[in-house]
Amino acid sequence: MTEDSAKERILCAAEALFAESGFDATPTSRIAERAGVPKGLVHYYFRHKSDLLTALVARLPDERIEPAVVVVPGDLAGSLRRLVRELDHRFSRSLGLSHLLWREADTHHVVRDALHERFQVLVRQVRAVIVAATGGGLPQADVDRASGLLARAVSHRHATARHSEDDLPAEFDGELTFIADALAAKAAPA
Repeated sequence: MTEDSAKERILCAAEALFAESGFDATPTSRIAERAGVPKGLVHYYFRHKSDLLTALVARLPDERIEPAVVVVPGDLAGSLRRLVRELDHRFSRSLGLSHLLWREADTHHVVRDALHERFQVLVRQVRAVIVAATGGGLPQADVDRASGLLARAVSHRHATARHSEDDLPAEFDGELTFIADALAAKAAPA
């Protein structure tokens, strides 16, 4: 058994057991048993049980998307749709993990802090797309508000919604169009 495979099996076992029973109700002995490793090996890789949560947060997909990949200059609504579609695609590969971590965020500051940082990254990501799609001519305060609103909507959906193959990004179409129209109205000369 290689070091990487043992560590990976421990993380997979922890994710599955935390999802089934919750973090607090899952002893490390059950994680070791499920992973097929000695209990001491769990503590070798993860000194504290909460370190497993930290490692699971790091397994969430990277949400950093280069604006050039999704931005259509002059088309803010289209650019935001493409961003949300790409974010949905990335998160669809880790829905169970995402739900587990959001559930544990209420009781474990390590998870809460990590998810808060991920949210800030998402806000910056949305802001960068808005600026790139509009050429940067909007008031900063409006860009910041719009970025925060859309990031909250995306985060909420990824944290609580149950996704399926039928869950299309189109459900955000009205909200995306509203944000784009509101920002366009701010940019239009009076």
